[in-house]
Amino acid sequence: MKPSRIELDNLAKIAIEAALLGGSILTDYAQKGFEIHKKSKINLVTEADFASEQAIVGVISQAFPSHQVLAEEEGLHTTHNSPYKWIIDPLDGTTNFAHGFPMYNVSIGVEHEGSVEVGVVLDPTRNELFVAKKGSGSTLNATPIHVSATPKLDDALLVTGFAYDVHTVADNNLKEFCEFSLRARGMRRTGTAAIDLCYIACGRLDGFWELKLNPWDTAAGKLIVEEAGGRVTNYNGEPFSIYGQDLIASNTLIHDEMIDVLANVRTE
Repeated sequence: MKPSRIELDNLAKIAIEAALLGGSILTDYAQKGFEIHKKSKINLVTEADFASEQAIVGVISQAFPSHQVLAEEEGLHTTHNSPYKWIIDPLDGTTNFAHGFPMYNVSIGVEHEGSVEVGVVLDPTRNELFVAKKGSGSTLNATPIHVSATPKLDDALLVTGFAYDVHTVADNNLKEFCEFSLRARGMRRTGTAAIDLCYIACGRLDGFWELKLNPWDTAAGKLIVEEAGGRVTNYNGEPFSIYGQDLIASNTLIHDEMIDVLANVRTE
């Protein structure tokens, strides 16, 4: 049985509360400084990641002690047999954060029996709060948002990202990046998938693709795009799972062109 409207409102309320707390912690660390550690050669983690995650999980666990919680840094925090799972990135854009580049966020998605029902993304550097509840549309700071009306790939502003193994594997998105750079009006790379998805949702960008994403990268953003009128699939145009590995998100109008470009490049 799907969550009721009242249940969705309550889930969103707690998700927003948790995101705001996490965002305030990130802002404090950005101002006072922090230690940086390496997960791998180019994959960083900071004190702020852990502090934000701990605070977010605390808010959620207090409100919904029986719910499952999956977070980037500590993995599955609970083993409760609940139909609800909170999927959290306490600091999406850690490399940006570590360099003082103001493009990072807190991302929280709430999944119910495999379907993401609530998505919240907070950009604390711009005080922008993106929220979606399934069936209720998406908002930016409580104002409804919608994807762009850009009709063709030639006119589109696209965004992408690169996985942490970009230096060591052949399937690293560089060929795709080159081809889209020749086809689209412009290319951007923010370093944060959640913001990329939110910018598709509010029409700042028209299309996004990326490989090797994780559930906490996409859970909230996928719903925010779809509730804003956009389309999210895998590279083959099939329904996208947040546990999948490749994603295309767009304003729907350029989606098939993006699928064709990726198919052509990846079969060469």
